Amino acid sequence: MKNTTPPYGHLVKRSRKTVWLALLLLAALAAVFLISMNLGAVKLTPAQVIHTLFGGGDAREHLILFKLRLPRIVIAVLIGGGLAVSGAIMQGLTRNPLAEPGILGINAGAGLAILIYAAYFPVVTLGTAFMMPLFALAGAMLTAVLIYSLAFRRSEGLSPTSLVLNGIGIAAGVSAAMIVISVRLTPEKYQSVYIWLAGSISGTTWDYVLALLPWILVLLPYVFYKSRVLNVLSLGDKTALGLGANLEKDRFGLLAAAVCLAAACVASGGSISFVGLIGPHLARRLVGPNYKHLLPVSALLGALLVLIGDTIGRSVMHTGEVPTGIVVAVIGAPYFLYLLAKAKA
Repeated sequence: MKNTTPPYGHLVKRSRKTVWLALLLLAALAAVFLISMNLGAVKLTPAQVIHTLFGGGDAREHLILFKLRLPRIVIAVLIGGGLAVSGAIMQGLTRNPLAEPGILGINAGAGLAILIYAAYFPVVTLGTAFMMPLFALAGAMLTAVLIYSLAFRRSEGLSPTSLVLNGIGIAAGVSAAMIVISVRLTPEKYQSVYIWLAGSISGTTWDYVLALLPWILVLLPYVFYKSRVLNVLSLGDKTALGLGANLEKDRFGLLAAAVCLAAACVASGGSISFVGLIGPHLARRLVGPNYKHLLPVSALLGALLVLIGDTIGRSVMHTGEVPTGIVVAVIGAPYFLYLLAKAKA
């Protein structure tokens, strides 16, 4: 009997599965997006939200929706997608399933640079929005170079275990430096920086969205384009060289993209950990290890996670709110411990 199965049929089937999964995640993201516009200290009905979005509504509804909620919702989506893709890149480059910007100390390095900016430079709204990513990038890059140089051995290459251990150690040292610098802050600045470090995106304006958006629009397409290269690099240095990869050039470009994504997201939303761990892990379970499918699904899962965390954080309490970073940490810490226990088993 003639075989009617098309060549590479399993790849076509997996691609279709990825498309359907991406559409399902987009629908879930849209649903949470709409729910998030309704919830908050002041409740808006779905009818009020839709009416206001299409030009109706009174001044109060316009203020709540367009000035307070929409910038915050949009930046939550951008931050979640950026951090998840950054974590996926780091896991591929280091071949370590526990690698992500928060655990490796990249977020801490970016946070230290932001703290120095807050301590020694005047705070201006537009200047803060557009200068903070640059300061965060400098801190994240220096931290990444330090961690990479300590973990790299000429005879063995990059050690995944050493990378994580060095990252945790450097993150602890950077956190201590942040405590020392915070002593120099005025009480008002210290309070705002402390809230920011907890991962709060409260008070986000469209300036912060516009400051983060170019990083996302430039870096995500570049990373998606390099998905095949990332597949090769994740197989190990010897295999990658055998397949013709330009090892150092490709690794540096992807690592720089991961650090830039993490730094820009930290500058806009504070230290939100575990997104770069959970998003890629769940994506790998759903679509497999091929980065062509894994990267976009990771971005959608990360965006969904941060948006859900922010929605819960600002609606769970009658007065005040819980920072998004804390809500995500409550979700992510048990998952991290589960992965750690599974790795030891």
